[in-house]
Amino acid sequence: MHTEYMSIRHGLLALLSGGPRHGYQLRADFEASTGATWPLNIGQVYTTLSRMERDGLVTPGETDEQGRVVYSITEAGRAETTRWFSTPVARSDRPRDELVIKLAMALTAPGVDVAAVVRLQRTATMRALQQATKAKHAARAGTAQRLVADSAIFQIEAEQRWLDHCETVLASSSEAHGGSRPGPHDPPSQEESP
Repeated sequence: MHTEYMSIRHGLLALLSGGPRHGYQLRADFEASTGATWPLNIGQVYTTLSRMERDGLVTPGETDEQGRVVYSITEAGRAETTRWFSTPVARSDRPRDELVIKLAMALTAPGVDVAAVVRLQRTATMRALQQATKAKHAARAGTAQRLVADSAIFQIEAEQRWLDHCETVLASSSEAHGGSRPGPHDPPSQEESP
């Protein structure tokens, strides 16, 4: 199943383990728990609830005074939530990070100034780090929101370190190739040969 759907599904199950809720409550509680860094539209919530009902993880109950169905977690849903919390998140062996793909393609596409692509990304990354840091300090929220904000900051910092590494590799590659980088069909250099 799609990772984003699974995360939403498990997040909603975790919230329901604290007591029955209707979709709008679930959306508000999900966004509050994640510091609003992962906004959900109500359609996502109800589609996920429908799938979870189909899978026997939740059960619809009575409607509230505004006609909204209140959902409860089932024993199967509790078992699924326990399993989720006791299983580490799997990292993909084949990351689909757009930045990684963009730089890989820039290295093989003719006429692309890869160093300029890295510089442009570095500027955007620095701006994102400043915004994330400001948001964290402005929020002064609870522990869950702080951890979500810290995660975003650490990921941005990791991207900065990776961009530093890219610049180092590009600089040494440029020196090794006399200032020009090889095209996709050029033979490998002596160092690159197996």
